[in-house]
Parts: sequence; C-alpha cells; structure tokens
Amino acid sequence: MATKKKDRYYDIFVEMSNFACDAAVFLREILVNYDPENLSAQMEKMHSIEHDGDVSRHSMTKLLAKEFITPIEREDIMQLSEAIDTVTDKVEDVLLRLYMFNIDVIRKDALVIADVLVKCTEAMKDTLEEFPHFKKSKTLNDKIIEINRLEEVGDKLYTDAVRGVFTDESLPAIRVFAWNMVFHYMEDVCDACEDVADVVEGVIMKNT
Repeated sequence: MATKKKDRYYDIFVEMSNFACDAAVFLREILVNYDPENLSAQMEKMHSIEHDGDVSRHSMTKLLAKEFITPIEREDIMQLSEAIDTVTDKVEDVLLRLYMFNIDVIRKDALVIADVLVKCTEAMKDTLEEFPHFKKSKTLNDKIIEINRLEEVGDKLYTDAVRGVFTDESLPAIRVFAWNMVFHYMEDVCDACEDVADVVEGVIMKNT
C-alpha cells in the first residue's frame, strides 16, 4: 500500500478502479439472475457505486487544488481520473439501457460479453496497481497489452452479437434496435478501459 504523500494520487486511481470493478461484477450478476422487476432497485445500487466513484474523483481534484508538487503532470492526473471514472459511468449506462428499452429476456451473447467486461475492469485495476512503479516496472507493459487484448475480444463479441440480433428473424424490429444499442453500450465499457490504458501508456512515454 502506498504511504508517501505523493503516492496518494496512485492510491486514488486504484480506489476509483475498484468502483469500476464493483460495477462490472454487479452488472454481470444482474444479467445472470435477470429479473426486470428488480431493475429499479438495482439501478439505485449501481448509481450508488457510480456516486462513490465520483466522490473518489472529487477527492483527487481537492488534492490537486491544495498541492503544488505532483508525481506526474497535473493534466495527466486529471485525464487519467476522468478516464477511470468514465469506465464506471459506461457500466451504469448499460443497466440504464436495459431499463429504458424494457429488456425482458437476456440474450446469451450479453452474458459472454459481461464476463469480458469484468476481466477488462480487473485488468485495468491490475495496471493501475502497478502504475506507481512505471519507471522501473517490468510487467506494466504486459498489463497494458492485456487490456488491449481484452478490448479486441470485446470488439469481436460485439460484432458477432449485433450480427446475431439482425439475423434473428424471430426478433421484432423494436427488439433489434434495443439489443443493438445495449450491445453498443457494453462494447463502450471495453473501449473506456482501453482509454485508461492509453493514458497510462502516454504518461510512461513522457516520463521515461
């Protein structure tokens, strides 16, 4: 656990990533045990996770306002905290679409993609836990590559899932539209995790 004053930023990055992981795991639980009647209560719990992530991000902003010396550039700290926060937001967006589009039955493809979302957020957290050692780390690059790999897996699953929707002749047009959007928002989570990896990689490039 980081204890030095300058390392508090890295601690908050990890704390924020924990909320993203919690959100992804909760989304998967919702999909596996799907009950449309419970969505309202589940949205409240998901929003609570998202709100806790916002609080963590605000603590980062307050820290920046008080301190002049930071371990990496202030702009990079703000960009990275925003990117991590976006991951949690994107997970919440998926649940909101399930409710908005009145999804009553979960497609198997969604369960497979949900597993990848959990793995993506966990890989992001692993990367951020190693991030404080970026100048000497021998594993950080591999962790970034793993996020990129999972994003590519998510892309392929998204493509196949959307094709499956449009070739399913039993689906009414309104359901085709709804699932197309749900899968789009699920794929956004993978993209958001990759955005975090890109920011970390940019910091490494500028500081080593």
